[in-house]
Amino acid sequence: MKIKNNYKIKNENGFSLIELMVVVAILGIIILGLVTFFTGGTKSWVAGQSQLEAQRNARQAMDRMVKEIREADYINSSSVSSQIDFNTPFDGSISYSLSESGDLKRGFNLIINNVQSLAFTYFDNSDTAVDLPLTVETASKISKVHIDLKVDVDDDGNPDITLNTDVSLRNFGL
Repeated sequence: MKIKNNYKIKNENGFSLIELMVVVAILGIIILGLVTFFTGGTKSWVAGQSQLEAQRNARQAMDRMVKEIREADYINSSSVSSQIDFNTPFDGSISYSLSESGDLKRGFNLIINNVQSLAFTYFDNSDTAVDLPLTVETASKISKVHIDLKVDVDDDGNPDITLNTDVSLRNFGL
């Protein structure tokens, strides 16, 4: 007598629960890596844009100071290196100063913020530095001003933008 085998081999299509969990874990790791990559790129781009804007503002502030100081006919007496008072034939008395909160001001108007330091150094005709405090006599001898401007955009204590220039007074002695 022949015994018939009643076992059927079933062709079961599909995935087991363990296989699905492995695929979900792998996809999760890939997505986490992509999100981290794009988030870092976005933060870097935003920081770069803010630094670029601050650099543009610092250059505009420096250009404005240079233009006005160049037209000065004399520098007024001063006792601090972070402030300059001068007179021009066209605009009269002008003052630039650095406030304690890090704002560069022209008179009472804000020019740029996040300024870490602003320093004016004065020189006479023979390129000899004139010491502070300026008196009426020493201020009348100034023919050149050196400006040093440092801006810290991200407030980390290190200047992100450093600009410096020498300005000769066009109307000196006139």
